[in-house]
Amino acid sequence: MEIAGHVAVVTGGASGLGEACVRALVKEGANVAVLDLDEDRGKAISSELEPSVIFCKTNVSNEQSVRDAVEKVVSSFGAIHIAINCAGIGVAEKILSKKGLMPLDHFTRVLDINLIGTFNVMRFVAEKMVQNSPSEDNERGVIINTASIAAFEGQIGQTAYSASKAAVAGMTLPAAREFAEFGVRVLTIVPGIFETPMAGGLPEKVKESLTSMIPFPRRFGKPDEFSMLAKHIIENPYLNGTNIRLDASVRMAGK
Repeated sequence: MEIAGHVAVVTGGASGLGEACVRALVKEGANVAVLDLDEDRGKAISSELEPSVIFCKTNVSNEQSVRDAVEKVVSSFGAIHIAINCAGIGVAEKILSKKGLMPLDHFTRVLDINLIGTFNVMRFVAEKMVQNSPSEDNERGVIINTASIAAFEGQIGQTAYSASKAAVAGMTLPAAREFAEFGVRVLTIVPGIFETPMAGGLPEKVKESLTSMIPFPRRFGKPDEFSMLAKHIIENPYLNGTNIRLDASVRMAGK
């Protein structure tokens, strides 16, 4: 799918991987909606990049919030052709610790945002994409979700995060199969350790430990490298139904 002249929705688009995607898509000529809870950052980005970008304050795990955001996007730009789900949280907490059991609501909150939020956005944007006129290749839309290498090599303390991201990866193929008849592709990027606000709060010793696990290049990934892959996925019509690791070949240790 060509990016220029098309409309994209990016959740978590006010920072990190999502913001990098927003900027890359605008540079390629797309109109983009930033769906995020961070009103200050979202409005700042939309003001900087207007009229190509609008901001929709959105709780991805809330049905009505996403419905309203999607309707605003279609009202503003006329359609939705591309969706990139980057909204997510990471909580490091053991199931059993010196403090006792992990509270159930801590686990469900991670799933609500990372998994339910991804599914919630996916279903609403797919509903709009199937109404698009098909391209020469009968394509109507592209959905890119974001998992994590923790889906496959979760460390101690990542039970909730790993479960949520493994489920996102697990949705990829069945969703792609379901939407195939409509010409909508579904893929998931599986990033390794990236320079994001989530990673920014880690202690320096932890960052050094994580970096030492990365074979090459031995550094955290850059958000622009994530957006480069997202751009390629959008533009390559034969990519579909798969999870693509973007991780400098790192395989996480247990802790």
